Amino acid sequence: MNREKIIVIDFGGQYNQLVARRVRECSVYCEIYSYKTDISAIRAMNPKGIILTGGPNSCYEDGAPTCSRELFEMGIPVLGLCYGAQLMMHVLGGHVCKAPVREYGKIEVTVDRTSKLFSDVSEKTICWMSHNDYIEKTAPGFRTVAWTDNCPAAAMECAEKQLYAIQFHPEVLHTVEGTKMLSNFVYNVCGCSGDWKMDAFVEQSIRAIREKVGDGRVLCALSGGVDSSVAAVLLSKAVGKQLTCVFVDHGLLRKNEGDEVEAVFGPTGDYDLNFIRVNAQERYYKKLAGAEEPEKKRKIIGEEFIRVFEEEAKKIGRVDFLVQGTIYPDVVESGLGGESAVIKSHHNVGGLPEHVDFKEIIEPLRDLFKDEVRKVGLELGIPEYLVFRQPFPGPGLGVRIIGEVTAEKVRIVQDADAIFREEIATAGYDRKINQYFAALTNMRSVGVMGDERTYDYAVALRAVSTVDFMTAEAVEIPWEVLQKVMSRVINEVKGVNRVVYDLTSKPPGTIEME
Repeated sequence: MNREKIIVIDFGGQYNQLVARRVRECSVYCEIYSYKTDISAIRAMNPKGIILTGGPNSCYEDGAPTCSRELFEMGIPVLGLCYGAQLMMHVLGGHVCKAPVREYGKIEVTVDRTSKLFSDVSEKTICWMSHNDYIEKTAPGFRTVAWTDNCPAAAMECAEKQLYAIQFHPEVLHTVEGTKMLSNFVYNVCGCSGDWKMDAFVEQSIRAIREKVGDGRVLCALSGGVDSSVAAVLLSKAVGKQLTCVFVDHGLLRKNEGDEVEAVFGPTGDYDLNFIRVNAQERYYKKLAGAEEPEKKRKIIGEEFIRVFEEEAKKIGRVDFLVQGTIYPDVVESGLGGESAVIKSHHNVGGLPEHVDFKEIIEPLRDLFKDEVRKVGLELGIPEYLVFRQPFPGPGLGVRIIGEVTAEKVRIVQDADAIFREEIATAGYDRKINQYFAALTNMRSVGVMGDERTYDYAVALRAVSTVDFMTAEAVEIPWEVLQKVMSRVINEVKGVNRVVYDLTSKPPGTIEME
């Protein structure tokens, strides 16, 4: 699809995806590329603007990520953020060195409101700083348009050449007017029209899929999660009964989830597609017997899924296209876009069935972030409870059970998780918490229930607040809600005599994603 776009050049910054998301929130399409991308390839993309990300290096050190001077001479607007700002100054003849005073955290910045970048921004505004180096001398032709007590050049511009540099991070929420600054860049400087809308995306995607598939047959692995569900409905709208969805119920889903997925997509559902449910619970439990290491369990579950999927595909016969619910963070985090380290071995990127013949893979959501996938789901008329379903990892409860997976442990964590989710919804927190679930620890403890001693499992509750799933904080759930969950779990779930609440933030801890 031809659309105007901004490209983000990634220098290893932790906020690279966040920069792209903030630009898209301005209704402008944005993609991430490594700083190693050839200048001719960048020119061929014909971007409306370029944003250089932050990064952990010092731009003046040998071997530090860099770019050519030509990047700033193409006549395309460029905005450098933090390391990107320092690099711009370094390459164009300014001087960057170790800062006499390191700035980190929320800092009051004074801005020159005559700059296009700071139009309608408060003269004094709170911004998020994170830098050891600073720009001691700006490059020739630049003027300073923002400063702090310790940072004399917090932002610079060469308006004539449409080059802008910001020492702080406008993409994070701590920078109060950061989205306004990015919006000023993409609209006031780059001249974007804002054509990135989900209704247009749906219409264009359906048309493109229909044209690509023709009279071919399409196969989709449907997990019931948001990504695969939206991909399936998009394909259904485009090609109808030419689509077959295989739903592998591995017995590691949330309570009643298999039946809920079948109710939406099965014969009595609203969608015009062929639906096959494979009940493979016992098969998975046997394969997982004795496996305790999380990564080993992930591999067993992933490999067995492929085997089951292949078996069903052979029964169907000819398959021309395979659908995957890949989304943009999968692409970036799997090392296929940007410069950041590979942090995810995702079942949607790689792990393809070996013995299914097909012409091509269709990834209709490959360009979208999670929040955009949800918008597409609503645009397609998918029920809200499914669109806003809690993120759930591919291996399912296999990674929410510490140690060996057994049918009894699955039953315990399903019941505890269902109670937790029910009480969170009853308290009105289901849309306020980004992810919440129950996990089963491998710890057993002595307890007293009635007049008898017990020796049962401890269940851990996890609830986090996050904007981007890259950092997260534990949610302060009201004490009375936690007390009610604890009481119900211990009284209603056989095999549990203790409930704990996980207060760990990310980092140092981690959180799940689909």
